[in-house]
Amino acid sequence: MNIHEYQGKEILRNYGVSVPNGKVAFTADEAVEAAKTLDSSVYVVKAQIHAGGRGKAGGVKIAKSLDEVRTYAEELIGKTLVTHQTGPEGKEVKRLLIEEGCDIKKEYYVGLVLDRATSQVVLMASEEGGTEIEEVAEKTPEKIFKEYIDPVVGLTGFQARRIAFNINIPQQLVGKAAKFMLGLYNVYVQKDASIVEINPLVVTGDGDVMALDAKFNFDSNALYRQKDVMGLRDLEEEDAKEIEASKYDLSYISLDGNIGCMVNGAGLAMATMDIVKHYGGDPANFLDVGGGATAEKVTEAFKIILSDENVKGIFVNIFGGIMKCDVIATGVVEAAKQIGLQVPLVVRLEGTNVDLGKEILNKSGLNIIAAESMADGAQKIVEQVG
Repeated sequence: MNIHEYQGKEILRNYGVSVPNGKVAFTADEAVEAAKTLDSSVYVVKAQIHAGGRGKAGGVKIAKSLDEVRTYAEELIGKTLVTHQTGPEGKEVKRLLIEEGCDIKKEYYVGLVLDRATSQVVLMASEEGGTEIEEVAEKTPEKIFKEYIDPVVGLTGFQARRIAFNINIPQQLVGKAAKFMLGLYNVYVQKDASIVEINPLVVTGDGDVMALDAKFNFDSNALYRQKDVMGLRDLEEEDAKEIEASKYDLSYISLDGNIGCMVNGAGLAMATMDIVKHYGGDPANFLDVGGGATAEKVTEAFKIILSDENVKGIFVNIFGGIMKCDVIATGVVEAAKQIGLQVPLVVRLEGTNVDLGKEILNKSGLNIIAAESMADGAQKIVEQVG
């Protein structure tokens, strides 16, 4: 789960991590009122969307008066911002962060992420901050320094200082930078984050070390114990179909293609998408109904797939282990009857109660194309859609 920059900065502030003063605003009037509360002659007006690259897309403005704050706020609120992370459809700006200006001397990058290969959290940093860190990693990886953190000990002071020295933080500010990183690690662990990125981390003219931006991503599996974080969720920034799927514990992710895929098991879902691509098709979604799905869940899953107007055909690929084929078949038939199936449907069933499942489908009166294997099913749905 993602949150907005202003929300991330509020979390950091609560943990003693230095951030600029700022307030959220939903209208131009609120933006001006927010600016009035800041002790600054320069204001930063920042669009708040769940995507990076806002600066390059015109979503960050420097205002030197209250009139300019109003002008920029009116320009940004309601604007569709297209960045390299939003896709061509972009995202509508519905809120702004109004922040005090900052005397930036140097920009850096600092991030925390879980390295699954070592099962450790990694602190990464670079003196090439404020740019696309992916580009730095690709072209000059030697400029990115890493510290692997022992989960028992946690981030140590010497590791934080070593990172600070490696990225050439001014010597007199190494202590402040180390304190910043230790605070950042505490936030990461205690809030069950999966990613925390500060880009840029800045050194200011008056000798402070602070987060000029903050990107948080939280582990969805831990949100049950992070009620305050759950309260920060902005549903307007998320795909409506993915929100609906989460109500039924379905794993659903929208993609750009036109073949809906309903599968049980994440590995099988990925293999299904791969084989559809192999035969020249494009998956419209990743949908895993899981191992313990009920007929109701399958019905809802089917409805969610069909609610995507880009879907021109559906491939149901089920390997019944814990999941029984007759349950899947019942759900598919029920959903098709409720909605009125208008697109080709290819079904491949294998495993527990497979004969009963096929019988339910055969007696449904639906126009279902049976497939004998995953490859056969992929070929047939691609042919039908093509």
